[in-house]
Amino acid sequence: MPNPTAKHPPVKLTKTYIDRIKPGATDEHHWCIDPKGFGLRANPSGKLTFIVQGRIDPRKPPARITIGPYGVFTVDQARDVAREHLRSMRMGIDPRDVRREDEAKAVTLRQVADAFFARPGMLKENTREEMDRHLTTAFAKWLPRAIASITPNDCRKRYEEIATKGLRKTPAPAPGSAASAFKILRTLINFAMEEYQTQDGAPLIARNPVAIIKKELAAHESKVRTRHIDRRDVGKFWHHLTTARLNPAFSADTRCGIDLVMFLLLTGTRRNEGAMLTWDRVNLDDADPANNWFHLPDPKNKNPVWLPLSSQAVAVLKTRQVAAEKAGTTSKFVFPSRSAAGHIKDTRAPLERFSTVIGMDRLSAHDLRRSFVTLGVKACRLDIAKLELLTNHVPMGVTARHYLETSDLRDYHPEVQAIGDYIEQQALIFAGGNVVQLPQRA
Repeated sequence: MPNPTAKHPPVKLTKTYIDRIKPGATDEHHWCIDPKGFGLRANPSGKLTFIVQGRIDPRKPPARITIGPYGVFTVDQARDVAREHLRSMRMGIDPRDVRREDEAKAVTLRQVADAFFARPGMLKENTREEMDRHLTTAFAKWLPRAIASITPNDCRKRYEEIATKGLRKTPAPAPGSAASAFKILRTLINFAMEEYQTQDGAPLIARNPVAIIKKELAAHESKVRTRHIDRRDVGKFWHHLTTARLNPAFSADTRCGIDLVMFLLLTGTRRNEGAMLTWDRVNLDDADPANNWFHLPDPKNKNPVWLPLSSQAVAVLKTRQVAAEKAGTTSKFVFPSRSAAGHIKDTRAPLERFSTVIGMDRLSAHDLRRSFVTLGVKACRLDIAKLELLTNHVPMGVTARHYLETSDLRDYHPEVQAIGDYIEQQALIFAGGNVVQLPQRA
C-alpha cells in the first residue's frame, strides 16, 4: 500500500496504472506528465476522481478543478477535458465560471420556481400552491425549458392564446387568467435575473421578456374587479346550492365543495382560509346563537381574527359534522377531501355549475367575498366599516388602526346574521313565490 504521506512522482496516467492504485489512509494525488496539471485524486474509500490544476492569474495560487469520477470518464476523455481547461486558464479564463454560466443558462423554469418557493419564510403555503397551480396550467410545456430561452415572442403568443381561448377544454376568453399567470412568470424571471449571472457578473437574462405585454398587464391591473352575485339573484343561487347538495348522485367531495361555497358566501372568508379551516378553530353553541364563531390564526394579512357565525353558517357546519359521522371519517378539516392536501382546494367546479344558473359567465371564490360585502351594504344597509372588519381588512384610518379592536369580531354577530337571513329569505321567495317563511329564532 502506498505511503499516505509520500508524493507520487508524475507518471503517464493510463487505465492499467489507475486500476493498480490502492486506497491510502488519506487523499493521494497522482499527477500526469502529459499534460502537466492533469491528475487523479484517490481517497481512502477507494473513490478515484480526475482533476486538473493550473494558474489563471500568476499573482494567485493555482486553481484546482474537479473533472469527474473515473468510470464516468475514461482516462482519454478526462485528459481531453483537462487540456481544454488548461488552455482556458492560460487565457485567463476560469473554467469554473464557464461551468457556472453554462449551468445557469440551462436552469429551467421549474427549477427557478422551486428555488423561489423554497425561500424560508417568504411565502405562505397556500400562496406557493396558487402560484404553482398557475404555472402548471398556463406553462406546462415551458416548465422543462431553460428559463433564459423564453423570448418576448413566446410570451406574446402564449398570452394571446390564454386571453382568447382560456385554459379549459372548452375554449373561452380568459384575460384574467392570462394576466395572473404572466404576473407570476414575470416575478420568477425577475428572481432568476438576480440569482443567475454570466462570467462577468451581468444578469443571465438582460431584459424580462414579459415586458412585451406590460401594457396588457397594466390595463388589467387598472380595472377594479367588482363582479358579484346580484342581490336579486342570490336567492336563486342559494336555492340551487341547497337542493344540489342533496343529489345522491354527487360524490362526497362534490357535496363538500358545495358546502364550502355556501360557507364562503355566508362569511366573506377567503377561499383558502375557509378550505383549510379545522374543527379546533370552530365553536358551536346551541344555547347561545351569538357564541358561534370560528378563528383564523394566520390569515393573509397576518391579523389573527375571531369571526361570528350566522345560524345559516352554523347549519352548513353541522351538515359537515353529520357527513363526517356517516362516512366514519375523523379529518381535522371542516371541508375534507380525498386529495393529498386532505381538504377541498378548488371551488371552480360548483361555481361553474351554478354561475350559469343566474346568468353569469363565470364566478370565482373571491366573487363570493365581494357578494358578502355587497349584500351587506345594498340589501342589509350595514355599515361598510364593519363589513371591512368582517372580511379582515384592517381599516387604514389612524384612529381605527390604533384604537379599534380588529381581531375579536364576535360582537358583530347581528351583522352576519342579517346577511344570512337575507340570503335565506330570498331563497324561500324563489322557491315558493311570494310566500316568505321567516326564520325562527329561539
